[in-house]
Amino acid sequence: MSVAAPPALPWRLGVAVSAPAHSGITAPLSYLAASAVPPGSLVRVPLGKRDVPGIVWACAPADASPAPEYAERPVREVLAALPPLDAHWRALIAFTARYYHSALGEVALAALPPALRTLDAAKLDGSMKRLEKRAQKLGSTAPPAPEAPPQPSAEQSAALEAIAQQQAGVFLLFGVTGSGKTEVYMRAVQRALEADAKAQALVLVPEINLTPQLAERFTRRFEPLLGTGSVAVLHSGLTPAQRLAAWARAHTSAARIVLGTRVAVLTPMPHLALIAVDEEHDASYKQQEGARYSARDLAIWRAHHARVPIILGSATPSLESWHASTPAPDGPGRYQRLQLPQRASGSALPAVRRVDMRRVPRGTVIAPPLLEAIRACVRAGQQALLLLNRRGWAAALHCNDCGWSSECPHCSAWRAFHKSDRTLRCHHCGLAQPVPRACPECGNPDIGTGTLGTEQLEERIAAALAEVQRPDGEAARVLRIDADSTRGVGQLDAHLAAVHSGDVDVLVGTQMIAKGHDFRRVALVAAINPDAALLSSDFRAPERLLALLMQAAGRAGRAESETPAQMWVQTTMPQHPLFAALARHDWAGFAAQQLDERRAAALPPYTHLALLRADAKTQEAAHAFLTAAARAAGEALQGSPAAAHITWSPPVPLPVQRVANVERAQLLVESRARPALAAALAAAETQLRALRPQHRAVIRWAIDVDPLGV
Repeated sequence: MSVAAPPALPWRLGVAVSAPAHSGITAPLSYLAASAVPPGSLVRVPLGKRDVPGIVWACAPADASPAPEYAERPVREVLAALPPLDAHWRALIAFTARYYHSALGEVALAALPPALRTLDAAKLDGSMKRLEKRAQKLGSTAPPAPEAPPQPSAEQSAALEAIAQQQAGVFLLFGVTGSGKTEVYMRAVQRALEADAKAQALVLVPEINLTPQLAERFTRRFEPLLGTGSVAVLHSGLTPAQRLAAWARAHTSAARIVLGTRVAVLTPMPHLALIAVDEEHDASYKQQEGARYSARDLAIWRAHHARVPIILGSATPSLESWHASTPAPDGPGRYQRLQLPQRASGSALPAVRRVDMRRVPRGTVIAPPLLEAIRACVRAGQQALLLLNRRGWAAALHCNDCGWSSECPHCSAWRAFHKSDRTLRCHHCGLAQPVPRACPECGNPDIGTGTLGTEQLEERIAAALAEVQRPDGEAARVLRIDADSTRGVGQLDAHLAAVHSGDVDVLVGTQMIAKGHDFRRVALVAAINPDAALLSSDFRAPERLLALLMQAAGRAGRAESETPAQMWVQTTMPQHPLFAALARHDWAGFAAQQLDERRAAALPPYTHLALLRADAKTQEAAHAFLTAAARAAGEALQGSPAAAHITWSPPVPLPVQRVANVERAQLLVESRARPALAAALAAAETQLRALRPQHRAVIRWAIDVDPLGV
């Protein structure tokens, strides 16, 4: 009787490699190794003709585990310079891939710093040695002098006590703008870190532009206590080397506090003890490409899995979080709601004044009463903030003679006019072309502009304030902050520093400036043209608009002043209930009304949604693919308990249906039961993958769970 020869490489590894869900590689691939490699180790493996990074997900003797159908190849090398990623991190990645129907490797490798995905073992060894030397040098630097934290208010103390009494759970910190939510985060972090010498804390913010201010506060407070370099910042705006250094410090526990945007939620932190999510309502926490995860929802899962507390802070909580924190008839809500009803400074919230734009001459950009209030603000040495959520000079150019408009040839959208560089630029595909001297269709030299943009508003307000002087006799200074004016390295930090130092009198910008910033000199905020959001078909549009306006209003009057703070709203619908709620600063009343409407309409949070998306060469191809997948998935579910809970809607084009000459469509899946939706999406994923070869005009497909827009 012959005996099989032992394998030359006695260990079989399951390795997660990066591949999108539609590629069919959704589970770890099998490789062979000469020795055992701990799960969580970084490796480089052959895939096709390339060497790619991977993460070991399983390790077992080759003779004790079944061999796959394909020929196994040996691992190229193990990157041993970094300790393995722990079981908690791997569980987080596995949940993310499972819940959002993404490939495991796609999520796992995307969670690593970009630089780490390109290094081999030798280069990683060199990088880690350099980082270690830099850390030693940084550790020898004297930390800043400690600062005395402000005394907490009675409401802050009560919130902190409620958090301290529980070892885990979700806390919704509902506090008006300027109520000191950040101070609650900082004190909760300090308690957690003092209780355990190894403990780490994760603090999330929605946008990159909010990290410098918060990082400065945390650094001043904690580096004197924990040492230089104990606070790490993680976001996509860092250089590859900076991001790798911060990630490595978190992974090795050298960083006790990690501040970051949504990418930071997947950072390995072996001793996680607390999570805080600032502005938890913000849409920026939802990833829109690749694995379409919600960082806020993953943070909640991560806290639950690690059995640590999580604080969700906002002056305008998402309706999902508000509903979860509302007491039920038979007991408390799933989240514990903590309230900060007063501003920490004792100042009042701004008085809201609505300007009926139907009563001013047509074409007026800034109503005369508002313009006079801005002038008075500048003369008094205070700052004004003008919010207009549209960048560029104008949304489009058009010809009144023949009807030509500056439509993008590659997208179903207009190209915006940017006066600063005299271009027509598509904000979807990036196409930029010089502005034509005359109408391309009829030759008319008098081409008009469409909807107002921040560039035009900046120029108009600067002209209107040309004769206005500051208290020091200098001319009024206007600054614009949007994605265009802050594109260069360091520009955003420089602009924000100018605002904080008082070198700016009027700040014009998009929603980038409307939330999170602690502008101490702003006394007046004005929303220039907010009505467009009220005409949106998206059921979340009113919630988002009121949140944006209340957050913007909160930038005014944050410091004590004899002059009352003001919030102006220019609107053609001054009697709209949303503006009435804004005038009362009544988020609770607005949330109750919106939840009643959503309950009646069977919308989230009373039902669960997902979208099947397809990009194709034609709309017909995308629709046919989605229809076939939904039909097959529905047939596969027949007879199961999930079938009765699922509604499959017909496919429709996206609001911007063509981008870069690719047609986009989506199909809505609804369910009142979360398990039923998961079963339906699993069936749909199987069918999408199986049908793809038959639909050659389809470029890619994706599943979007809990989408922000439908």
